[in-house]
Amino acid sequence: MRIVLLGAPGSGKGTQAKRLKVELTLAHISTGDLLRAAVKAGTPLGLQAKAVMEAGQLVSDDIVLGLLEERLAQPDTQPGFILDGYPRNIAQANALDALLTRVGQPLHVVVKLNVPDADIVKRCEIRFEQEHRADDNPETVRKRLAVYAEQTAPVADFYARRGLLTEIDGVGTIEAIGDRVLAALRARASA
Repeated sequence: MRIVLLGAPGSGKGTQAKRLKVELTLAHISTGDLLRAAVKAGTPLGLQAKAVMEAGQLVSDDIVLGLLEERLAQPDTQPGFILDGYPRNIAQANALDALLTRVGQPLHVVVKLNVPDADIVKRCEIRFEQEHRADDNPETVRKRLAVYAEQTAPVADFYARRGLLTEIDGVGTIEAIGDRVLAALRARASA
């Protein structure tokens, strides 16, 4: 099964992706992890990404897609994968769709975790206090939520029009949310 997880920052995408990786024995692909690994390994794309990041700029979609294409060529992705937090805008969704078509691995389902902004802010405040992640301070979280609403939320409509979107209530315990996600995926697989 090939899955994209969507949701606002702090909605639990990474947590649920880790659970799904174990439950479904699928590769978990995070573009942030891919970038960090490529930079650390000094790969050609990693060196390009490093130069862009050191200049204080955002890594281009072309570099990210190149990293994704390299990752999708690895054997552990052949049974399927969970793409965590990508695509983040309509241009990326179109580019991802073209890439997956070209490599013969089209998506089966896009799962969107729905969590109210107030709950996300609370979650991130707790994580900020525990882990001291700069991107989890309340002011930054509110800014990230605004960017998500403007740029990433429309990606759900993109996939809904293609009949791929499944929305999940992302409020509750990690286990309860995970059970809802798994039930939706099993229902999709048996349909």
